[in-house]
Amino acid sequence: MKLRKILRRGLVFASCIIATGCTTIEPWVKPYERQNLADPIMAFSKAPVSDNYLHHVHQAREGARGAEGSAGGGCGCN
Repeated sequence: MKLRKILRRGLVFASCIIATGCTTIEPWVKPYERQNLADPIMAFSKAPVSDNYLHHVHQAREGARGAEGSAGGGCGCN
């Protein structure tokens, strides 16, 4: 009896989770708000070009390529 009650609650919970996957997803950032995020003050660093180059050199020297988006390859002299 108790097991049946637990299974029923689990089934209701699972169906609620599955049903929420069918909803439409609206973007959190509206198109007219994207200009605020493209502002240079929102950048992660003050020198993105040199940071990207140093990241590329570090990846080439360590031999560890990740999914950070660094381009190129080889010895790091690009």
